[in-house]
Amino acid sequence: MFTATNRSEKCVSGEVGKKVGENVRTKITCVVLSVVSLALCVFAEAQQQKVAKIGWLGTGPGSGPASGPEVIRRELSKLGYVEGRNIAFEHRYYEGKLDRLPALCDELVRLEVDMILTSSSPATRAAKKATRTIPIVFYVQADPVVVGLVESLGRPGGNVTGSTTISPVIAGKRLELLKETVPKLSRVAVLWTPRQSELSWKESQLAARQLGLQLYSMEVSSKDQLGSAFKETAKAGSAGLAVTPTPLANLNRERIVELAARYGLPAIYPDTRWTNSGGLMSYAADRTERYTRVAAIVDKILKGAKPGDLPVEQPTKFDLAINLKTAKALGLKIPAHLLMGADKVIE
Repeated sequence: MFTATNRSEKCVSGEVGKKVGENVRTKITCVVLSVVSLALCVFAEAQQQKVAKIGWLGTGPGSGPASGPEVIRRELSKLGYVEGRNIAFEHRYYEGKLDRLPALCDELVRLEVDMILTSSSPATRAAKKATRTIPIVFYVQADPVVVGLVESLGRPGGNVTGSTTISPVIAGKRLELLKETVPKLSRVAVLWTPRQSELSWKESQLAARQLGLQLYSMEVSSKDQLGSAFKETAKAGSAGLAVTPTPLANLNRERIVELAARYGLPAIYPDTRWTNSGGLMSYAADRTERYTRVAAIVDKILKGAKPGDLPVEQPTKFDLAINLKTAKALGLKIPAHLLMGADKVIE
């Protein structure tokens, strides 16, 4: 018999079933919407997360934690760049063979890199010839205005900017440190290369007059001239040597250090790589600061800044390194105040 109670139970059962069905449909709808929303977010992120392709044009691969490439990579990582995720590097090395530069630059342009990093003046000039649109960021030891890389340090112009180790005070400070190390020093040779370190040579001349030193111009344009240049320098009575920072000098670092030792010349060099190779002393822009600034420039350009509007970075921190083994071989006693103020002492 069908009673009112049965009808009531059926109604309740139907209502419950209806509500359960609605809940299930609601949950399914929420899940579907969540999945779609997540997929759209992932797609949007993938679209936004463009991998910046950086062409790296240098003389050779840097090595060690303080090398340019390693410091720049490390600093870019701190700024949120992860290799393979949002940044990638295309390395090309010319190994001192300048005739290879045009082809290497053309190759980077064909790869449609977003930026070209250069570690020397010749490499930067070659990159400038290859493209007027791809941003170029250099880190060089020459005066970028004198060698024709930029229009001015404050407003480089075009598609180029970067960092230089050149400072108005550094050449004079090197001569000052050399004179403090060799108190009786009166005649100093300056090894320099035309169109690469003319500013350093001019600054050395000004500083020499203030320090009461006579300068001997040791002008060298190729590695084949090094042997004869040192021989003539010794004949001229030079009792000390200051090496200006140039690609030519850097590529022949060990040869120059060996010749200075052979002729008994106390010498001051452009950076700590020289003292590590047996040079007496070096005074240079802090390498870590320099490369940190390069990474900051790269970051700004990747975020939309124009290279020509970014001033060329100049050094504000400097490092003094002294090699006591070389000092002993030359019969020199390094003044205590220099040792105390040195950032690095090799014993």
